[in-house]
Amino acid sequence: MTEPSGAVPGTFSAAVTEALRYKVQRHFCLRQVEPSPLPAYLSCKEAHMKILLIAIGSRGDVQPFVVLGNRLKAEGHDVHIAAAEGFSAMISEAGLAHHPLPMDLQDLMQSPEIKSALTSFSGKIKAYRWTSEIMNQQLSAMWQIGMDVAPGLILYHFKGALAPYLARKLGIPAWPIMLQPGFTATRQYPQFLVASRSLGRVGNLASHKAIGALIKVGTNLMIKRWIKASGTDIGPMMDVQAGYAPDGLVTRPHAYSPHITPLAPDMSEAEKQVGYIFAKPEEFTPPPALQSFLTEGPKPIYVGFGSMPGIDHQRINTALLGALEQTGIRAVVATGWGGFADLSPGPNIHVLEAVPHTWLFPRVAAVVHHGGSGTTHEGLRWGRPSVVCPLFADQPFFGQRVADLGVGPAPIAQKRLTADKLASALEAVLSPEMTAKAETLGASMKHEDGAGKMAELIAQIDEVPS
Repeated sequence: MTEPSGAVPGTFSAAVTEALRYKVQRHFCLRQVEPSPLPAYLSCKEAHMKILLIAIGSRGDVQPFVVLGNRLKAEGHDVHIAAAEGFSAMISEAGLAHHPLPMDLQDLMQSPEIKSALTSFSGKIKAYRWTSEIMNQQLSAMWQIGMDVAPGLILYHFKGALAPYLARKLGIPAWPIMLQPGFTATRQYPQFLVASRSLGRVGNLASHKAIGALIKVGTNLMIKRWIKASGTDIGPMMDVQAGYAPDGLVTRPHAYSPHITPLAPDMSEAEKQVGYIFAKPEEFTPPPALQSFLTEGPKPIYVGFGSMPGIDHQRINTALLGALEQTGIRAVVATGWGGFADLSPGPNIHVLEAVPHTWLFPRVAAVVHHGGSGTTHEGLRWGRPSVVCPLFADQPFFGQRVADLGVGPAPIAQKRLTADKLASALEAVLSPEMTAKAETLGASMKHEDGAGKMAELIAQIDEVPS
């Protein structure tokens, strides 16, 4: 076996070198019962790592992790993903090892309790009580998956609350991946749960600190409740949003486009903006009815509110149909998990449940959506102006960013949506000025490779955890 420079067989130096080699292979790279003999002193870049992704949320939260996992697998890593049961098909198609979490997200989002939580404070209290047992089950599964997989690195959505605890237990890093700006305090813009427009430098920073503290308290209460119910010892409480590294040098990737929201200049070196993690365009054969609709008239718009439950299906239907009638615009409408009910097709409207955005968006004139991070990025990636009709969370923030960039009109909250307002927004979004600005922005975002940048960050890991 070739000794590293300066190491003499049988000396203390050689023993230390061998011990470090063992730690790299055993604790940081692919974990085995016993390390196999290697022809050289391998680094993790050569032996690769076992990586666990924890993706919690709707499709817009999970898909970037699946795309990232696929890229990391192509780099030679052993990739596992913990996500809700409903995403099994998407994860299997990516060739990743799926460890299901015990939750049917679609059923959960369509439940009366969750719908009430989106629109009232009292509803949030009821939903908190109702989901307590569900969250206990999910946390137990998450902990068991982490211990069974025994990865060398965890990459997680901030709702993967046990990720840093697992990392501390295993002596490995855990990096939180942020799909939207709002989980690192800054004076540059407000926390999106407080406001979508700037509150001034002092107000912006205060909004982040306030929401950060509330999230920390709420997360800790949830974890303590689970600890009491399960009897699991996970050690002292942690800041889930902060991530974890054995040496204290945490990396916190920001996976949203710098062309939409640049990383704030007052953030620390730990914050790394990689750009959005886009999926490659899918090979898709459209149903004949969809293909005919797209080719037998002026280019239509797309309308879809993703996997968020609608507040008032009938009112949304009425607003949409009224706006299309006023403007004469044609539309492809994706019903998704919510937002529309019993919507019938017509000469100027094609209705379907879902269609790959990467295939459809290049074929439409504009995108009308709820303002989720995924749909916002995908629409602008293809140079399509947007009308954003937000419901909650980060959606108003992205709606305002679209307007500020001049690639869409002012956002219209779903609860205020009317036929007249939507008709005016549609006429504005199809104007030559907004169309040109969206095309320019799309050209800038076209080559954004968040998954590639993430792979580069991981390749830079060369310190063995203690």
